[in-house]
Amino acid sequence: MKKNITEFILEGSDYTEHDNYYEFKILRNSTSIKANVHYFNNEEWAEEYLTFCHRSDNFKNRWEAAVGDLTDKVIIDIGCGPGNVFATLKGNPRLLIGVDVAGNSFSFTKKYDYTGVLADAHCLPFKSGIADIVTLNATLHHCENMDSVLKEAARLVKPGGLLVTDHDPQYSAWNYKGIARILWNARVVYYNWIGRGFHKSTAQQKSGLACETHHKPGHGVTKELFFSVFEAHGFKVNVFPHNHEVGASVLNGEIGLAEFKYKLGNLLSGRNPFSKSSALSLMCVARKSA
Repeated sequence: MKKNITEFILEGSDYTEHDNYYEFKILRNSTSIKANVHYFNNEEWAEEYLTFCHRSDNFKNRWEAAVGDLTDKVIIDIGCGPGNVFATLKGNPRLLIGVDVAGNSFSFTKKYDYTGVLADAHCLPFKSGIADIVTLNATLHHCENMDSVLKEAARLVKPGGLLVTDHDPQYSAWNYKGIARILWNARVVYYNWIGRGFHKSTAQQKSGLACETHHKPGHGVTKELFFSVFEAHGFKVNVFPHNHEVGASVLNGEIGLAEFKYKLGNLLSGRNPFSKSSALSLMCVARKSA
């Protein structure tokens, strides 16, 4: 059920109320925003994403270890999509706000007690210091300016609060070179042919790839990005590289094993496929000083 969130909204912000969400006007209708709206407003594609992505036991265990007890917390999930994170974690927060650019997302998130907010993650309509926990899972690489989105997310966290990001591609691991880059580019033809994931139709593949603004060679997140933004906002920062299929032990430094194709890509690019810099994603757990 949609809850009243007026106490958290910046003064003077205009919005439209819908059954499942509050809509704030997006002033900067960029290529990436339009791509994400197009993909996640497709009922079938959004449901498929909710069913198959970020729902594993390893994902759940890793996130439970990172966020802790959710009871009575105010949580803002930026780039919530159809609600994968808290469909998996569940819990009993006081308020769970999900932010996304695709209105269709909120037809799914309502099942998991999200209060939906349609808004641009680069310019959020919330007061500062309102959230106990702010989450961004597989969000940053869908946004043009990752630095700006992180600054907005940091602004929302209360003193003593927590900010967690995960499942954004590590720049050093995905910066394929030479033959590895050729194979990366060729994968779209092969995946489309075998009907793999969102590549199974040309229309879905084209739309899915358009969403992935920074999920490509030469793009991605770095440890330096998280430290430079969050330390300036008074956070203690920890960054954990990992290869997805590993749970709470990520927080103890375990990176897990990557699939063969990723190890090969790093090897062909002249890198040690078993090093932390070759781990696929970075998880950042940042605590704001009290």
